[in-house]
Amino acid sequence: MGSSSKDDSGSDAEASSGDKTPSNSSLFSEGERVLAYHGPRIYEAKVQKAELRKKEWRYFVHYLGWNKNWDEWVGMDRLMKHTPDNVLKQQALEKKQGVDKSLKPGRSSQTKPKNSTDSKMDKEDPKSNVAKGKKRKSDSGMEKDNLPVEKLVKIQIPSTLKKQLVDDWEFVTQQDKLVKLPRSPNVDDILTKYLEYMSKKDGMITDSIGEILKGIRCYFDKALPVMLLYKKERQQYHDTVKTDVSPSTIYGAEHLLRLFVKLPELLAYVNIEEDTSTRLQQKLLDFLKFLHKNQSTFFLSAYDGSKVSEGKVKGKD
Repeated sequence: MGSSSKDDSGSDAEASSGDKTPSNSSLFSEGERVLAYHGPRIYEAKVQKAELRKKEWRYFVHYLGWNKNWDEWVGMDRLMKHTPDNVLKQQALEKKQGVDKSLKPGRSSQTKPKNSTDSKMDKEDPKSNVAKGKKRKSDSGMEKDNLPVEKLVKIQIPSTLKKQLVDDWEFVTQQDKLVKLPRSPNVDDILTKYLEYMSKKDGMITDSIGEILKGIRCYFDKALPVMLLYKKERQQYHDTVKTDVSPSTIYGAEHLLRLFVKLPELLAYVNIEEDTSTRLQQKLLDFLKFLHKNQSTFFLSAYDGSKVSEGKVKGKD
């Protein structure tokens, strides 16, 4: 989702790969309430327009409870009838994803959006990852364990960074574009800049901040090849990251943000005192605010399309 330009490119990509539908009848009608896939989740939506394009039906949908900026054209493969069975499917998917609600825009099955964190990357995403909607949800190659909600550290991802996760997901999985590597600034650079920023802001750096940043770097290096890459990015990883090279020196903010989608489930396996968990949540939120403040500097506004065909040939399953 996002700008109208993404709507067009997304619809073209989907139109070329979607299932063929009868050209003389539309499965969904204007004004109809439906369930729509977006990223790893299913949301309630309303069909605003229905058009026949190149012998395929396209639908302009509005996600109920969300700003019209999220409205977009989608193919029939993204929509389901609003039936009790499909509502149960939606609820089952949400239950499987646990608290991963900020990966995508963070919509829930309710009509009012909840400003909760994911967990496309997003992220999930991100949330996923960066699990993806429908069959895409397994693109990260990871299956989630059912972790108790009370064990999860809640990480509130700012709304603009949630949108960043959505754009990230669309660039890679829908438009077949990759982040050009190596990135500058890379993850190490960003962590160093944050340390400098906090030093100037507070006049001193506490040991806890330094330890948290070391932890973020360690988690990133370990998690990236396992759960932070989309399927289409794996070949690029193998081509770029050598055995003696840390991913944090190659990848940048785009993949670092995906880590924050996964952190709640990763930290669930760590024995953390409640008061320590609260302080950790605040420090992670402060770091996310720093990413948000420097979003235009740290994040790419567009991904590399020149690598797509090369990546497809090498990395196609």
